[in-house]
Amino acid sequence: MLVYAEPIVVEGAVPNEASKQAILNKMYAVYSTDQVIDKIKVKPVSAPNGWSDSVAKVITPDLKKVKQGKLTARSTQIELSGKMSDQNDIQPTTTYFQSLVQTPYRLNTQLTVNQAEQKIIDDALKNRIIEFESGSAILAASGTRILDEMAVALNKVGGKKVKIIGHTDSSGDAEKNLILSQRRTAAVKKYLMDKSIASDRLSVEGLGSSKPVADNATADGRKKNRRIEFEVQ
Repeated sequence: MLVYAEPIVVEGAVPNEASKQAILNKMYAVYSTDQVIDKIKVKPVSAPNGWSDSVAKVITPDLKKVKQGKLTARSTQIELSGKMSDQNDIQPTTTYFQSLVQTPYRLNTQLTVNQAEQKIIDDALKNRIIEFESGSAILAASGTRILDEMAVALNKVGGKKVKIIGHTDSSGDAEKNLILSQRRTAAVKKYLMDKSIASDRLSVEGLGSSKPVADNATADGRKKNRRIEFEVQ
């Protein structure tokens, strides 16, 4: 379900701006700045001595093995989730990151396999946006052309079930955005069914504006956030 260049989400609450910058600087050293989605908040929270240093230790180039990654740090709990291309890499990667975390810190990993079938779907989407008419669930002509290609790709993955996930930008009312994302996923499902993709292979989920991959403060960011994703189940 990779639509953009492997966005890396970093979130959690830190006690001060220095801690936030220490973590972000380490992330920027590993990834390009446009990959890192900064959702860290500075709040009056308590943190053990050496907290930012302990979290920064986990941020190493080995994180690049994890796709669609999400790193969450809250107090002494650090969580890493994402997908890997090889099942055999999951345990060694988990063991390695756990070795970087010392008591009282705890690391929880949720790493799964990025299936070959998912790559077929991602390659067909080619980082493109399935567009709709403004504020509606009516597919634009460019959107239908992409879905014609997606139908071909879906036939290549055999009987695998696929979830269609809809997202919006944050403009307007959050509840209306949620409903719009649901309507758009339903429209995509109907279009693919009309292309002879079996209904029972397709599920839908609308998430509204809750999971941005870019900055909603810019027009380009909002465009990237208005997206449809396909996740092989």
